[in-house]
This record gives sequence, structure tokens and C-alpha cells, in this order.
Amino acid sequence: MTAIDPTAHLTAEQIEELGRELDAIRDDVIAGRGEKDAAYIRKVISAQRKLELVSRGVLLFSIFPPAWLLGTAGLSVAKIMDNMEIGHNILHGQWDWMRDPKIHSTTWEWDHVSPSEQWKHSHNELHHTYTNVIGKDNDLGYGIMRVDEDQKWHPFHLGQPLWNFLNACFFEYGIAAYDLELGNNLGKRSRKSPEFRARAKAVGRKIRKQVLKDYVIHPLLSGPSFLTTLGATFTANLVRNIWSHSVIMCGHFPEGVQVFERQSIEGETRGQWYLRQMMGSANISGSKAMHFMTGNLSHQIEHHLFPDLPSNRYAEVAVKVRALFDKYELEYVTGPLPKQVLSAWHKVFRLSLPNKRPKVKAPGHEQELVAT
Repeated sequence: MTAIDPTAHLTAEQIEELGRELDAIRDDVIAGRGEKDAAYIRKVISAQRKLELVSRGVLLFSIFPPAWLLGTAGLSVAKIMDNMEIGHNILHGQWDWMRDPKIHSTTWEWDHVSPSEQWKHSHNELHHTYTNVIGKDNDLGYGIMRVDEDQKWHPFHLGQPLWNFLNACFFEYGIAAYDLELGNNLGKRSRKSPEFRARAKAVGRKIRKQVLKDYVIHPLLSGPSFLTTLGATFTANLVRNIWSHSVIMCGHFPEGVQVFERQSIEGETRGQWYLRQMMGSANISGSKAMHFMTGNLSHQIEHHLFPDLPSNRYAEVAVKVRALFDKYELEYVTGPLPKQVLSAWHKVFRLSLPNKRPKVKAPGHEQELVAT
């Protein structure tokens, strides 16, 4: 099948005008931030903490099946809230404008094995700067996936569906390994680097803290319910990991999302950067509850355009952004969760096989882009 650049009809002037219009949307939201937004995040944090406390209390009696089911469900939701709508967005600096030291990207630590400081570097600084640029943004496939036909195929890629499934089940550990750039630091010389050893020790400390909390202290407090509480906590972490992985895949990997070569971002303008975010992301349609449980990453396009805007504003921003997609005749990739999950997994299987498609041009550049 011949790949076609979906932005080829845009002139350089149109791309820069698009950038100015997106800047205006961002400026409007920043100017309108206020107490209503602050009250929102405080309410969410309070609700999450209460839900986790109650759920862990119920699991003290997890030897009884109804208590196990109720406690596990509540703890799963609490962990998803902590990672998605709270932790991810606070660490993006979305709430730094409140100047609340308790809800600030420099002080927040989340329920995750990856230390927040390391995650902020790999995610905020690398992924969001080099979105979907092969060789620069390993967040797309976390270094273990073939994400485009133009990437050289190896027999190792036949196992890609299995690697992806295992990564989903233990997603927080995959992220920690990615944050450590483990694939680039497996050599003996790299492992001896003081910087790498310091970061590895930080990850080790965070893993020990999480394991102690989830798999030692809380089960011990459950007394005769030790084993059932242990299983409940493992299940809650598994649910959280698979959900988070699914949301991330749906935002970055469905058919219709573009990936780019390194050369395509040389000399990139503000408008071209915006356009790359638009073409390199996908949304998930659904209810307000679904948006909330994804941390509003169901609005992945808007998040990639404006990663530091409060997440509760993405729904209103999405209306304006979609109007710009229509105005500039661009495809707004979106769909319900089941459709996006199937699309992403279809690509995982397709790219595990040796096939290739022609390249297309990068947005606003003469260099080449790889399209998927």
C-alpha cells in the first residue's frame, strides 16, 4: 500500500498560522486558570486517598470473598487515579501555577516503581519533545518494539506480541527500565558510570519501598488474610498496569498515527512541532467517567499539544482543536476504547512480520517521514 503524507496539502505559511492559532488556545486557558481548577485537583486527590484507605481497610478482611472483591476493585481504581489523573498530570507541572508545595511537580512522588525525577526526564523532556521520532522517542515502543515498516526487521520481532503483553502486565517496571535507559546501559563500561549507578540505586530504593508497602506491611496487617490481601494487591497492580498500558497504546499506536525520522525535525519551527504532535497522537472517545479514568489522556492529541495545561480543561480544548483539524483538512484520529485497542494490537502483530512501505514527507519539511 502506498503511504501518503497527510500534511502535503499545507503550505509553510499555513503551518505557522496553525501554530499561532494553537498558541492562542493555550493562552486562553492559561489566562482562565483559577480557583475552580485548583478545587478540582484537590477534590480528586482527597477522593483518591479516601478510596485507597477504605479499600485497604476492607482488604484486612479479604479472607471473605465479598471483601476481597470489593477491596480489590476499590484499590485498583485508587491506583489508576493516583497514576493517571493525579501523578502523571502533577508531574507534568499542570498544577505548578497553584504554588502549593504539596501539589507540585518538584515535590510529588507517586505510587509507582519509577522515581518521579527520572520519569520526568524521560517522559516530559524526551518523549514530549521528540514525540514519535524513531531513535529519539523510545517511549513509543519502550525500546522493545518495531513501530514502523521502515525499521529493519529481525526474527526477534516475531515475539513482539508476547513482549507487548508482558510489558502490559508489568508496565510500571517497563517504564522504570525505560527511564534508566537500560538498553543503552547494559555494557560493563556503562554500568560502571557513576550517573547510571546513582539512578539505578534510586530505582532500587523505590522498588523496595513499593514492595514493602504493597506486599509486606499491608498483608501482615491483615493477619489471617495475609495471602488473600497479597493476591488482592498483586491483582490491583496488574489491573492498573494493563489499563495504563492500554491507554498509552491507544494514544500513540493505532493505525493512522504517524511516526517520524530524525532528519524530519531538523530546523523544526513551532508550527511544525505542533503539527507533529497532531499527527503523532490519537484520542479515545467515551464518557466523562472514561476520560477521568484515563487521566484525560483519552484527549491524547490535546495533551501532546499542551502537556502543561490542567487536565480538566482538555475536554473544552478538544472542541477547538478538532475545529482546527477540520479547517486544515487533517485527520483527527479517534474512536472508542475497544476500537483503538484492537487497532493498536493489530499494528503490533502486523509489524512483528517483515513488511515494508514507502516513506512520505515530514510535516512542512523536505526530509523524509515514516508513516504508519
